[in-house]
Amino acid sequence: MKKLLLITVCFLALAGCKQEKTVPLELNQMQNDSLQKIIDQRDNEINDMMATLNQIQEGFRLITEAENRVSVVKDGEGSNKTEQIKNNIRFIQSRMQENRELIDKLRKQLRESTFKSEELKRTLDGLVKQLDDKDKELAQLRAELSAKDIHISELDETISNLNTNVADLKNQSTQKSQTISEQDKQLNTAWYAFGTKSELREQNILVKGDVLKGNFNKNYFTKIDIRVDKEIKLYSKSAKLLTSHQPGSYTLTTDANGQYVLRITNPQQFWQASKYLVVLVK
Repeated sequence: MKKLLLITVCFLALAGCKQEKTVPLELNQMQNDSLQKIIDQRDNEINDMMATLNQIQEGFRLITEAENRVSVVKDGEGSNKTEQIKNNIRFIQSRMQENRELIDKLRKQLRESTFKSEELKRTLDGLVKQLDDKDKELAQLRAELSAKDIHISELDETISNLNTNVADLKNQSTQKSQTISEQDKQLNTAWYAFGTKSELREQNILVKGDVLKGNFNKNYFTKIDIRVDKEIKLYSKSAKLLTSHQPGSYTLTTDANGQYVLRITNPQQFWQASKYLVVLVK
């Protein structure tokens, strides 16, 4: 009986050890799976963007080939010369429009991706410049054709449309940049105010022990950029934060005069709960 009991205890002990070893292994596998999903997502995003970029580069190659064909034809002989030039001009117009759409697509992919690359942004700017250069080349081509008395009605319309499209693309890019800049500015804007209990009551910032509950005076607050302004001098030997902010995201220390200075060590955490900061001083 004692032997049976001893065997049972040993078996349970071994089972317990095995279970203890299994849990960390399962946890480790879950962490690996989660990490692999993140890597796969990132790889897919990069592959999609590179595929779009390759399409754009191929479009520019085909445009250059068509331009070369136009140059050869306009200097050559033949009754169908004008028709060949028309066809190539139409092709150039189509490919340039497609490239503009692909550049817009790539901008959107980069904007929505978790992969942020300044180099790819510079590449996009370079591609837009290439389109500008192609417009100039087409304008020069029009001048050369006119000099040779080769007048193509579609060409004038094509150049006009290209110039309009480039202007629209630049305007859209400028508007998008302004919108993003404005949104970024709003996301990183905060307001702070400090004062005695009576001063805060006068501005309806503190009402019956509640902070920022009523129609308080927003002009009493100072606007700051949380990315830049990380130190606020309170000019008081007594200071207490009345608004909610993450502990550990700031420090309250005194200067050489014994007056408190608020230093924000983690802006994202500090301003997470509220973009308004109220400090009670004496």
